Amino acid sequence: MAGARPGAPGAAEAELLLLQSQALAEEEAAKTRRELLTRFLQDKLSREQQLSTGGLHKLRTLWRSALRHAKDQELRGDIETLSQTFSQVMDCKDAVIEALLRELEEAEEQQSRALRSHLSLTDQLLQLQRCRLGYLEEGFAAQVGALKAEFEAERRTILKQQEWESWCLEDMALATEQDHARTDHEATLGFQSARDDIKSKSWQEQQYSRLQLVGRLEGLWKQIQKARQSYNEATEHKMAEFKELLRKCERSSREIEEQSQKLQKLQDTVAATRAQIVAHARESEEQIQRAREGKEEALRQLQELRKEVTRAVAAARADLATLSCQSGAALKALLRVVEKAQRILRLAEMCRRLETEEEKVLPFYPSSLAEGELQDARRVLEETPVEPLAQAAQDYVGLERFWQRFNKAKLEEKVLERTRAALANRNRHLRELLQQYLAGVSVSRKVLKDLDPLLATKQEPRPQK
Repeated sequence: MAGARPGAPGAAEAELLLLQSQALAEEEAAKTRRELLTRFLQDKLSREQQLSTGGLHKLRTLWRSALRHAKDQELRGDIETLSQTFSQVMDCKDAVIEALLRELEEAEEQQSRALRSHLSLTDQLLQLQRCRLGYLEEGFAAQVGALKAEFEAERRTILKQQEWESWCLEDMALATEQDHARTDHEATLGFQSARDDIKSKSWQEQQYSRLQLVGRLEGLWKQIQKARQSYNEATEHKMAEFKELLRKCERSSREIEEQSQKLQKLQDTVAATRAQIVAHARESEEQIQRAREGKEEALRQLQELRKEVTRAVAAARADLATLSCQSGAALKALLRVVEKAQRILRLAEMCRRLETEEEKVLPFYPSSLAEGELQDARRVLEETPVEPLAQAAQDYVGLERFWQRFNKAKLEEKVLERTRAALANRNRHLRELLQQYLAGVSVSRKVLKDLDPLLATKQEPRPQK
């Protein structure tokens, strides 16, 4: 029992190792089988791909040969058609070239005749313009001479008038100064004489009054003394005398007042005389001031006359410059008109070259309106327009033929545009067809990549073993 126990673990380990070795062997066998199966499938797939590639190449070769044969026949037919069409087009173009050469010769003859007539008319216009400019220059020179003569005459007249007025003003100033000096001297002499007379009269009157007063006072004093002496003799007589003396005293006082009033009047007369002298001096100063103002006014008028003369000269020069500019502008306008006429003639010649034979014979196409419609249109044109636009259109009735030609040209232009668009579409369509044809003839990667029902192959999956 003791010997059997140690042998059991060794047997278990041996079995475990055996099982592991069997599992490894099975895994290696399965791996080998998978590798063999994969290699077999890859070989089979490569053989099938080679077979399909060879068949596809054969089919493409046959398809290309068939397409090339068909396209070759089609191109040969197209080339024959194009050669016939080209020969017809060349014949038509030769005929057109001959007609154009004839028209060119006729147009050159017409152009030479028109050029000769235009040159003659231009020479006549230039001669007429030169004559007109000569007349204008002569008239301008005559006007300038007349203006100069008139200006010189006015200038001499103004200078003479200015000299005469200056001389008159100088005489007036001298006379005024002499008159003022004389008046001043006379006023001074009169004032001095009046003052001396008044002084002498007042002194004499004062002396006379003083003497009278002194005499009267002495008499009164004597009477008072006598009265004092005889006062005691007769009081009544004294009283009467006293009253008489009082009355005399009053008369004396009145006389003194009168004398003082006379003196006041004399003083007033002296003051009035002085005021008159001052007034005369003021008047003389005012006269001198007025004379100076008159002189300044005359000088100002002289300056204004000089300014007017200067302005007249400037205006004459401006008129001369304006006339020169206007003549230059007229010459330029005539040159522009001549250039415009030349351009119109050139355009007419170019349009004449582009006209067809029918347009040369019948330049205006007949109206497409019926007889009734034409009558209605004439009646509408004969009526007086009311609206401003209709009135403006009435002024351009003479351009009806021009508008017919213009509308015809516009319609032909629209027709040519539509024809050009149609030809462009046709050209694009032909290009697409040609591109498709070339794509069918040539072999490219794009053609090979595109799906083709004739070259499509189907590979059925095989069952795995």
